[in-house]
Amino acid sequence: MIDVLCVGHAAYDLTFAVPHHPAPDEKTFATRFAGCGGGPAANAAVTVAKLGGRSAFAGYLGQDMYGDLHLAELAEAGVDTSLVVRGTNPTPLSVIWAKPDGRRSLVNYRGETRPQSKTSEVLKTSEVWLPKVVLFDGWEPDMSLLLAQWAAEQGIPTVLDAGSVHRGTVLLASKVDYLVTSEKFGLEFTGAADVETAVSQLSQVAETAVITLGARGLIWQNTAGSGFLPAYPVQAVDTTGAGDTFHGAFAYALAQAMPWSDLLRYASAAAALCCTKHGARLGIPTSAEITTLQRVQSQQSA
Repeated sequence: MIDVLCVGHAAYDLTFAVPHHPAPDEKTFATRFAGCGGGPAANAAVTVAKLGGRSAFAGYLGQDMYGDLHLAELAEAGVDTSLVVRGTNPTPLSVIWAKPDGRRSLVNYRGETRPQSKTSEVLKTSEVWLPKVVLFDGWEPDMSLLLAQWAAEQGIPTVLDAGSVHRGTVLLASKVDYLVTSEKFGLEFTGAADVETAVSQLSQVAETAVITLGARGLIWQNTAGSGFLPAYPVQAVDTTGAGDTFHGAFAYALAQAMPWSDLLRYASAAAALCCTKHGARLGIPTSAEITTLQRVQSQQSA
């Protein structure tokens, strides 16, 4: 049985640590470089595997050097790649500038890559696996809509990683059980002026709504209540992938039937630790590292 099936985007990340954001016509030099696989759903799948769960990724990789590298990374991490589609269009690439304060700028190139149509095979495989949780990032909307409907019929919880407003996230927002969004998505999707209003409106779209707020923590609301959780204090060097890691840890904790408050703290700790290393994939922590951070934080708060 698969703990989490992750459906959506895979890219290859080229991360450069720079002293500051380059000005127009400025030539600057990176102080550090990291190359690794990326993409919200792909990173979430690796997160689940690194935390000790069984995960699978359904999405696209090109038949090129970056696709080969990424596929090998997924396999090495223990992610099931039987639902990865390979094609002649290039593997999407992301070039990332990571600043000393941990903030980053990202440019993603997808070329002519379009959403895949391997829906029948994904559904057939899912029926065999019966994943405990299905996670979407919205970048495979057609496949995801059918999977979300199938999961609802099976009573399988679904999670949407809604980082930005686009066709896939808009279509899936009301089709999942857990709508877990960035602050940007929450405000733009609802048109609200503040996150408190936004999360309230999102909780009317999905059964449970969570808005992640970066270094400020997160806010949530569902029929059982609402709340705020501050972020774990860490020295951030690169925030790339923190949201992906949060969603992967969230889905894994959900698959483990973790109590709600523990689930949120677990996912928050995972995201915080991801920020302490350069390269999104390289910063994904283990369960032991999460436990250590939580223990240290608990002792400091006592």
